[in-house]
Amino acid sequence: MEKSKRFNTVSKWYTSGMFSEDAAKKMVYNAVRKGWITAEEYKEITGEDYE
Repeated sequence: MEKSKRFNTVSKWYTSGMFSEDAAKKMVYNAVRKGWITAEEYKEITGEDYE
């Protein structure tokens, strides 16, 4: 399955360690809301279901 255009960028936000885990997770959550990535990709990045 092809990834969203911004998947790699959003994934790096989460894994970079530049942000606290909570802040990084919120950024990934907001990326879904903005349509940058899918809810399935949110789960792939964070390991949690998007709610």
